[in-house]
Amino acid sequence: MGSFFTKKKKDTRITEQDKAVLQLKVQRDKLKQYTKKLEANLVREKEAARALLKNGRRERVKLLLRKKKFQEGLIQKTENQLETLERLVHDIEFAQIEANVLQSLKEGNDSLKKMHELMSLEDVEKIMDETAEGIKYQQEIDELLAGGLTEEDEDDVLAELDALIEADVEPAKKEELPEDIQLPDVPEDKLEDKIAEKKQKAAEPVMVAS
Repeated sequence: MGSFFTKKKKDTRITEQDKAVLQLKVQRDKLKQYTKKLEANLVREKEAARALLKNGRRERVKLLLRKKKFQEGLIQKTENQLETLERLVHDIEFAQIEANVLQSLKEGNDSLKKMHELMSLEDVEKIMDETAEGIKYQQEIDELLAGGLTEEDEDDVLAELDALIEADVEPAKKEELPEDIQLPDVPEDKLEDKIAEKKQKAAEPVMVAS
């Protein structure tokens, strides 16, 4: 299944469209260079006309101005051609992008069709039905387990839990007390003397004041 979505190696071949775009860009660059040359000539001839006018050579100035007018027309035509070339280059490049997009859509559609062939609508419906049945069956089991115990059963469960906890705690307590621990001896003689003294005082008569 993963083979359907394997990334295809990029095609590095030069197409006829690539060659056409390259030629158009070369012509565009030549026209730009020609336009810069004409503009430079206009600047020089304008300065020359000013110099000739100062020297009183009016006829020569008229000739330069006519030449300047002609070159301005050439510049305008060149700019129009440049605009046409730019638009053509843009159209070709955009057409290539559209072709690539359409090709990608076609490949994606073919892959999707193959996926549908592997798993039909009936198969999907069967899987969904089986999944729903499994979920419903598990819910019924959970409900039976949750509702099958009475309150008395719950008390027994808690009591058994407490017994298990106590059984784990008692051995731990016994292990904490050392077996050879010795408690201090109580002096029996002093205790007997104190008991006899208390009995003697209780037996003496109480003197009442006259």
